[in-house]
Amino acid sequence: MNSEVLVEETRANLLENIHSGVVCGVNDSKEAIYQVGNIQHNTYFRSAAKPIQALPAFLSKIDLKYGLTDREAALFTASHRGETYHIKALETMKEKLAIDENELFCPYSYPLNAEPKEAMLRQNLEKRRLFHNCSGKHMGFIATCREMGYPTEGYWNIDHPLQQLILKTLSYLSETPLSEIHVGVDGCGVPVFAIPLHNMAITSLKLACPDLIEDLELREAVERMTTMMNNEFNMVASENFICSVLLQDRNIVAKGGAKGVYCFGLKKERLGFALKVLDGSEDVWPNVIAAILEQIDYENKETIANIRSLRPSIIKSDGGIEVGSIREVFALTPNTK
Repeated sequence: MNSEVLVEETRANLLENIHSGVVCGVNDSKEAIYQVGNIQHNTYFRSAAKPIQALPAFLSKIDLKYGLTDREAALFTASHRGETYHIKALETMKEKLAIDENELFCPYSYPLNAEPKEAMLRQNLEKRRLFHNCSGKHMGFIATCREMGYPTEGYWNIDHPLQQLILKTLSYLSETPLSEIHVGVDGCGVPVFAIPLHNMAITSLKLACPDLIEDLELREAVERMTTMMNNEFNMVASENFICSVLLQDRNIVAKGGAKGVYCFGLKKERLGFALKVLDGSEDVWPNVIAAILEQIDYENKETIANIRSLRPSIIKSDGGIEVGSIREVFALTPNTK
């Protein structure tokens, strides 16, 4: 496939690592006005799909009917890191929705963040399904099935009516025919979808600019969901992670997924972006996203500075000595096709 080098890492002036990838940016006419590499590259959303997967819960107004707080409902969209505030909100949401933790299909896990994981290991606590980073999504799936009269058994299978609804919602938002959506299995066991990066960017655009969504019920659900994501940005990931840093800027709707895929939209600028780092690295997300925002002259410089702070351009040794550098080497090429 056609890709370009996005980021180079050097040590003592010797090129040590390169990260190649693809970037697409669309305007509110859904035209690809920025591109790096082949924007028709089929890409799995991975967890970047979580806002799409959460939409049936918001369409069913699960959050309103069961009195969920924004903090709780934001977990439907989250790749939570297992911090105390995540677990507390998951526990209270589980009670409000009357869900038995054993109903969740996601695997038993420890928290993703090191501190809560180490604390649980010190206390000899066992893994729980609730600690899995996708547990909020799975609770949303179960609650939606009950609300819509679907069986909860097998909610993780692609032929289940809930997964078919999610698939159709993605097709509608991304403007990708159902026949062209490639379906696999994600890490937590539910279906995961691959579409061209261009269509992923269109999806990001519509999440940021829901006025482009003709279906009024879906538009309202997107507006309510993305407002919660911005209100409770740390619930979507945690402090010092790219999703939460971006969502702290209320002009941005963002969600990343495993293996280097990232999607975000800008409300005021009416732009949608999707990118894929082909070696699967998530480490360079801050570098790539900061460079994109700088190249389009994004006006919120504080947001860019916050992103840059996640992965500075200077590489240091374990003892804090400067030993190398990280630099972005791509240019957003206007698409004139």
